[in-house]
Amino acid sequence: MILPVAAPLPGALLLATLAGLAIPVGAALARLERFLPGWLETELRHSVIAFGGGALFSAIALVLVPEGSLRLHPFPAICWFGAGGLIFFFLDRKLSAHGGSAAQFMAMVLDYLPEAMALGSLIAGDPAVALLMAGLIALQNLPEGFNAYREIEESGKLRGGRLMALFLLMVPLGPAAAAMGLLVLDDQPEVLGAVMLFSAGGILYLIFEDVAPQVRLETTWGPPLGAVAGFMLGLAGALYT
Repeated sequence: MILPVAAPLPGALLLATLAGLAIPVGAALARLERFLPGWLETELRHSVIAFGGGALFSAIALVLVPEGSLRLHPFPAICWFGAGGLIFFFLDRKLSAHGGSAAQFMAMVLDYLPEAMALGSLIAGDPAVALLMAGLIALQNLPEGFNAYREIEESGKLRGGRLMALFLLMVPLGPAAAAMGLLVLDDQPEVLGAVMLFSAGGILYLIFEDVAPQVRLETTWGPPLGAVAGFMLGLAGALYT
């Protein structure tokens, strides 16, 4: 069903909410995963991390950089991308100095919010593309929620119901970002482009600093294939929008 252009704001809020619900669903699956045998749990977890990394990389290559660079001149586009990488380098160092790690959670937020903003800006002009983008965001959020939940749980900072509550609180951020994209940034493409490129730089730093190093397992081939499958997911979304 294609959302009517006459009601872009309710449509944007609904699509962003449905896409955001994939985050706590992924977190819930991370809690269920422990029922698997130890060897299978290990390989599955590394494969899901790789799948999430592939999905994040596809968001950079197929959505955030192309769409962001269309809205900015080349020099500021390059500067915003580099600024994202530098800011998250300093933030990651600060977190590491205090014994914490939330790289996958940060990458998930950097992916989810600018894409939700883009969804909001698209829905009035092309609701069919917005609908497909919402599906792509949901499919990316599922493995990213899974990985981020396990990362925070293993750090010992939050556990159980309080940790699930954090992931449930992520859901309304998407509709808020979509409303901002529709109502505020629709006539300010340079600002939306800067947000997308800044996020892309931050995600790329986090992938190579924290996500990719967790993927490798000796004598297994599932994780690298998971990365390919994750990028294929993003490619399918880009080709069909």
